[in-house]
Amino acid sequence: MIKKLSGIEARFEELNQLLAHPEVASDYTRVSEYAQERARIEPIVSLARQHRESTGTLAETEALLADPEMRSMAEVEIAALRPAIEKLEQRIRRMLLPADPRDDRNVIVEIRAGAGGDEAGLFAADLYRMYARYAENRRWRAEIISSNASGIGGYKELIMEIKGKRAYSHLKYESGVHRVQRVPETETQGRIHTSTATVAVMAEVDEVEINIPESEVKLEVYRAGGAGGQHMQKNSTAVRLIHQPTGVVVQCQDERSQLQNRLRAMAILRARLYEMEAEKRRSEEEATRRAQVGTGDRSEKIRTYNFPQNRVTDHRVGMTVHNLEGVLNGEIDAFIDELATREEAARLAEAGI
Repeated sequence: MIKKLSGIEARFEELNQLLAHPEVASDYTRVSEYAQERARIEPIVSLARQHRESTGTLAETEALLADPEMRSMAEVEIAALRPAIEKLEQRIRRMLLPADPRDDRNVIVEIRAGAGGDEAGLFAADLYRMYARYAENRRWRAEIISSNASGIGGYKELIMEIKGKRAYSHLKYESGVHRVQRVPETETQGRIHTSTATVAVMAEVDEVEINIPESEVKLEVYRAGGAGGQHMQKNSTAVRLIHQPTGVVVQCQDERSQLQNRLRAMAILRARLYEMEAEKRRSEEEATRRAQVGTGDRSEKIRTYNFPQNRVTDHRVGMTVHNLEGVLNGEIDAFIDELATREEAARLAEAGI
């Protein structure tokens, strides 16, 4: 860690010299580039200098232990210095980890009913409300992009967009199979049924980040209609995009115009293709997934919501809370924080920091 910090400090001083050079000062592009890099590493440099000063003070204080008259005072100071240095080191290690470039992005959340028929559709609706309330609690904006209702208050499929500060960094752990155990309202004998819904969380992707040639995308338009065929529009505003190389299909009909639906559908398509490529890279780079946070595979059961026991269990970290109503009202930070902590520990171990 110390070697890495020395290199970062050396680069910080080099950037200061470059920014002070007359030749660089006249080049706006270079000034902007160097200034951004300096701003990015300055917090690490500041902590590194605090760490060096604190460890120096600790060494000097430890030397006083040999003096009988100073020993008592030195012990008190050492007892305060050591935990402070440890906290500094923890902060530095976190900052040395390479950041996920997607963490600051808005997200697209896809929720699909799985096994369980109508009950699975109702559970998909519960998950939608959970994420919508989570967003509301954080003062983010959540909006349905596309939906396919089941007709009894549930959803066969729902796609929503959540816009907010570092939305992806919080919600990226939600991808996977969610399972519910409860007695359906239509169950006359009080038997508990198990149903599932899948959640996929994808970071929004800009056009410049993933190029999709028009020749690869087949566009189909059709008339959007409400439940039971009512409110059928006279114009064909609904859009279906088919990415022919991969077979990925995206539909969007909730906007008022064909152009708006097409733009929405393209945003979803970009996010899906980007996630597919990212997953491919991860699979190639990692022989085994981190045991601490599970595989992230969407076929993996990640969480169970048990109504009779008022229990929600996250199987990736073995964490259980007995506050099902609160969780379904968006109180999922306990799970997210634990998953983030476990992942961070695993990344630190891998990086050897």
